[in-house]
Amino acid sequence: MSHDFIHRFVPGTSGETALLLHGTGGNEGSLLQLGTLLLPGASILSPRGQVLEGGMPRFFRRLAEGVFDLEDLVSRTGDLAGFVGRSVEKYGFDPARVTAVGFSNGANIAASLMLLRPEVLSRAVLLRAMVPLEPEPKPLPGTPVWVGAGRYDPIVPPANTARLAELLGERGARVHLDWREAGHQLAEGEVEAISTWLN
Repeated sequence: MSHDFIHRFVPGTSGETALLLHGTGGNEGSLLQLGTLLLPGASILSPRGQVLEGGMPRFFRRLAEGVFDLEDLVSRTGDLAGFVGRSVEKYGFDPARVTAVGFSNGANIAASLMLLRPEVLSRAVLLRAMVPLEPEPKPLPGTPVWVGAGRYDPIVPPANTARLAELLGERGARVHLDWREAGHQLAEGEVEAISTWLN
């Protein structure tokens, strides 16, 4: 097991916890505002990715744009699941009410958590995510998942996003696939739509 994640924890009042997973080059502070907007009153657990690419933090290694180091991805997905479990013991939040909010690389490791360790998350918001890997199916019975995609995303091909939604749906997740006239960044009105769906 690698050393533990640098992270922020902010206790909340609602009984829910938002697991915030930043994109490449982000850190444990990057999504705090978004997490608070989407899940007001939730506790916030926000780790920093442990891989550096050109000095920029990420959650797992890649071999090229859109080509992931699958061995590293599987290992680091396990590390992240372990970190969430240890954080439950340390901070005392409800392990059955953890919502991942991930952007780009963070959304990809959140999707990997859902596929490899489905017990860790009760629901997820995956923003500009790709298919991380296609492992042996594990059930996601009724798990709500928002997949937010930009039609003009230069990094994530639309067919890849559609396949991710399909993969999660095949495992029983209740997937809401939301397309925006946008690129890799969030679009106007997108945060409000997600907030309505979550709450």
